[in-house]
Amino acid sequence: MTSLPRPTTDLSADEARRIALRAQGFLGAPDRRSGVRGVLRHLGAVQLDTISVLARSHELVPYARLGAVGRKTVDRAYWTDTHAFEYWSHAACILPIEEWPHFAFRRRAYRGRPHWGHELPEGAYDQVLKQLRAEGPLTATELGGAKKTSDWWDWSGAKVAVERALMYGEVVCVERRGWKRVYDLAERAVPAGLLHDELDDAECLRRLVRLAGRSLGVGTRADIADYHRLKGEQVDAVIADSGLVPVTVEGWSKPAWADPAALATPPRGRHRTTLLSPFDSLVWERARTERIFGFTHRLEAYVPKPKRVHGYFAMPVLAGGRLVGRVDPAREGRTLVARQVTLDGTRAVPSVAQALIEAASWVECTDVRVERVDAPELREPLVRELTRALA
Repeated sequence: MTSLPRPTTDLSADEARRIALRAQGFLGAPDRRSGVRGVLRHLGAVQLDTISVLARSHELVPYARLGAVGRKTVDRAYWTDTHAFEYWSHAACILPIEEWPHFAFRRRAYRGRPHWGHELPEGAYDQVLKQLRAEGPLTATELGGAKKTSDWWDWSGAKVAVERALMYGEVVCVERRGWKRVYDLAERAVPAGLLHDELDDAECLRRLVRLAGRSLGVGTRADIADYHRLKGEQVDAVIADSGLVPVTVEGWSKPAWADPAALATPPRGRHRTTLLSPFDSLVWERARTERIFGFTHRLEAYVPKPKRVHGYFAMPVLAGGRLVGRVDPAREGRTLVARQVTLDGTRAVPSVAQALIEAASWVECTDVRVERVDAPELREPLVRELTRALA
């Protein structure tokens, strides 16, 4: 690792927190004219996940920033007019279509990968491409079946082939239909001016590091690397030429880098009060979330039930630029059920109630029921606040 340049700015912990909130779209008036597509471009990546409680995570992300945008509107915004594509970034993510050329480094890496978890049957790859060329966008089921058995990872030959083609960049996921990927040939799905792998690895990495810095506002090397799942040494190789500037942040033990545009104007404006998906890019990196908000966030969906602390899909509650609690939600008919609620003291009660009421309205629930509050003495004040708001 080369020696780091001297920091250009000293930031307080509070300034860094506010810069991060603005960069993620939670401080200041949202740009409603650009809508869901604007959120996607602003963040650079929106993570997908199979879990659906109130809604799927890629729907919750724009909701958290824009408010009650219709769920069908969200899907249309992502998938129409060749606006976006799905690929491996922080995880499986929806990405703006104009970033296709900047993932050439990852497509090349996949093509050079010697070992895979699934064997590719002979002829299956060519058959999948031939079928897509003849029939147009298809799911794995339509290509011949997604799985050989009911086991999750026991993929059929067609599924192995089309997923390999996706990683190589010959095939693109152009939408999700009933949560199934819909595949099409890249030559049809990606605009001609973007359909190339001409950028070398350094140029790709420089762009993704710059985008990560812009979407984070300010971050450590590890924060920036994690955003698009880059390696630390890949960040080191390009960060000096990325356009980001070195800064020091009060209380951060590691060097940090900031988007110069984020430093140019003090972050001001209205704070959003909302439930956050556990897969929201504001909180998806645990160490960063603890550093910025003093909040330990962990998805417990894959933790055995007896060992869960906050619940299956505990959603952090953002209010006033702070994370003030958690709600593990569920739905029963037209009732939003808060199965478990954690509150950061009495002062968090109105904010958590507001977040629950808005979320209930968004998913067309007319009532909110609170089951368990970790601090039992706060259950009655929360229920009272909800009752008043629903009256």
